[in-house]
Amino acid sequence: MKILVLSDSHGNLKNMERAVELTVPHSIIHLGDCWRDAEELHDLYPRIPLEQVPGNCDFGRFEATERLLFLEDKRVLIAHGHTMNVKYGLLSAQYRAQENGADILLFGHTHEPLVENDGALILLNPGSIGDRSHPTYGVLEWRNGQVYPAVFELE
Repeated sequence: MKILVLSDSHGNLKNMERAVELTVPHSIIHLGDCWRDAEELHDLYPRIPLEQVPGNCDFGRFEATERLLFLEDKRVLIAHGHTMNVKYGLLSAQYRAQENGADILLFGHTHEPLVENDGALILLNPGSIGDRSHPTYGVLEWRNGQVYPAVFELE
């Protein structure tokens, strides 16, 4: 299974389309900023399941800012990250993941890609797919019962 992880698209639908075409994912997770972008992407690829959470720029959204997903045998906490203050450090986000029994934490907001795996928790921030000069996206891939997180720059 391959999951495309996007965040901070900020109106750049073309970059998201390119990421979908490059990765050919089984599903897509959008981590906020901008909610409508994810909806438009889903309209283009209606057969690819989409999960999303709102970000700090998604005014007027009343959906939960954090969600726990069950993917394969993993508990995955998804959040934009602004409610966890990820721009000031990851400790609060890591505690939130622990409180939820998460194996994987996906977050955005900082526009800085990150992949960390300490053996207990995988952290993945896909960066910003909407960045005009260095757009990035994340991929979670399950192979032989293992999860492989990665971040790629969109070429």
